[in-house]
Amino acid sequence: MIAGQPRQNRTWIILAGVVVLALIALGIWFFYHKKQSHRLQERFGPEYDRSVDELGSRTKAESELKAREKRVEHFNIVPLAPSEAARFSEAWKVLQGRFVDDPKNAVVQADQLVRELMLKRGYPMGDFERRAADISVDHPAVVEHYRAAQAIAVRDGRGEADTEELRKAVVHYRALFDELLEVREVK
Repeated sequence: MIAGQPRQNRTWIILAGVVVLALIALGIWFFYHKKQSHRLQERFGPEYDRSVDELGSRTKAESELKAREKRVEHFNIVPLAPSEAARFSEAWKVLQGRFVDDPKNAVVQADQLVRELMLKRGYPMGDFERRAADISVDHPAVVEHYRAAQAIAVRDGRGEADTEELRKAVVHYRALFDELLEVREVK
């Protein structure tokens, strides 16, 4: 045996052990992030892809979506009492009945009614993008309806939306309205 060989073997064994542990840690980290990405994609659906496109990377989008979840966790989102839900439903029926005579005003009223419903449920009323982001946490399937309705309302404000687009805006608002109209069970 050459002098110093056992010490050299031990160094290689230790080095190999460190490399194996580092690879295991890297594998765990990769698996965790892959699982986290999958969870966010499942929870947010199309909103996940929209965020990736808007922010330019998965890392930034996932960070934003996690921040949304954390922010909304602190909200006190409550279902409506049956009487409140009935009042909102009746207001929507009246709004729809007025569409034929005044489609522009019906879109404005639909937006106001959705905002009122969101406020009543406990969503804060920041700017539109913040409201849409907050809604996406609990209602990812309908947040695109909200964005589409808002885009039509903005075009209408510039005089660029026709009656068919206004009808579509009301339909989009209705999808969000129906989703938000969660009623508390009477005990």
